[in-house]
Amino acid sequence: MAVDVLTEVEIARPRGEVATYASDPDNATAWYENIKTVEWKTPRQALSVGARIAFTAAFMGRQLAYTYEITDFVPGERLVMTTADGPFPMETTYTWQETQTGSTKMTLRNRGEPAGFSKLTAPVLAAAMRRANRNDLKRLKAILETHELLGRSR
Repeated sequence: MAVDVLTEVEIARPRGEVATYASDPDNATAWYENIKTVEWKTPRQALSVGARIAFTAAFMGRQLAYTYEITDFVPGERLVMTTADGPFPMETTYTWQETQTGSTKMTLRNRGEPAGFSKLTAPVLAAAMRRANRNDLKRLKAILETHELLGRSR
């Protein structure tokens, strides 16, 4: 059973600010509750297709280690990362759109095909991801709307 979780939030900041902050892997530990560490596997540079970044996370009582590769990146519009590591190969996509009020609608989509034991728990996994993504986007919104931590990645 495939997992496909789409979550969105409206953030009262310009699209460029939201996209710049959210797409910087070094900011992930600030707004993703479950991500504990970030390590660049390719030379740290401006984010680009082919860049590889390793993450460690705690999720559903387990520690996970995985490496994402950037497969598509249009600054300010879209970021797509994929991983083939572990029991749950996944694609994560961020998109950013301006709203009529000048805010930004950000979507976060995680989709993949669990293997092995994870395949049996796909519905539980999807529900947990949906809940975690909602909380992470709320945290991102709070950070950006209050200017907390903004500018650290620059």
